[in-house]
Amino acid sequence: MARGGWGPSLSGHVVGGLLGWAAERASGDPQFQPARLTVDLPRPTAPKPLEVRTRIQQDRRRLRLVETALVQDGHVVAHASALFVRRGDQPDGQVWSPPVQLPPLPVDQEGVESLFIRTYGWGGELQNPDPDWADRQGPKYTWLQETRPLIGGEELTPFTRAAMAGDITASIANWGSKGLQFINVDYTLTLSRLPDGPQLGLAAMTHYSDDGVATGSAVLVDHRGPIGNGVSVAVAQSGFRPTNQQPGQ
Repeated sequence: MARGGWGPSLSGHVVGGLLGWAAERASGDPQFQPARLTVDLPRPTAPKPLEVRTRIQQDRRRLRLVETALVQDGHVVAHASALFVRRGDQPDGQVWSPPVQLPPLPVDQEGVESLFIRTYGWGGELQNPDPDWADRQGPKYTWLQETRPLIGGEELTPFTRAAMAGDITASIANWGSKGLQFINVDYTLTLSRLPDGPQLGLAAMTHYSDDGVATGSAVLVDHRGPIGNGVSVAVAQSGFRPTNQQPGQ
């Protein structure tokens, strides 16, 4: 169930979720806001047993920096750095930011498989009933809801949901007229607050690529509005197949 669209390896959103889950457990203080999670994906994570390692690198009055890693066969296959910041008083005044307007959250969510509720502008038929999705050159949006537990017997926390959603940044930012031809090698998620509720949305904001190297960004939202940003670096690679599609589709 954790397999991604790039072959026999764990999906990046599962890997990122595990790293975020471990960092949140290591921090252990609800007064600290998880403000930034950077996930590096140097190797594919195989669908076999793995070890999760955590280390508190800095622990100060206003910030806590946690490092986490996934290890298989003695090799680090994924690594993350998580920054937790102590909450405080909000300053007065207004700061400009571009408006973000996602398509409405679908009312009918029955029968939706794990993760994708509805995708606007990219994805397989299950995710998006519009047959012309591949030809769209406009902005990409998606609503997500992880319906399965990441860790057996544990309920998903808001931060773990956000950590899993951050991996989708590369997909919606880099999806073009020929499908998805870039695989992400990292992603960074920043949060001003934790998401409210199980549904999370992403709106693609930028894509720049040259010589097979791409960078893309997206805004992360919940039903109340924007809560943070995702940025991802990716390299050119073909062969992506959404997990809801069978070989040959």
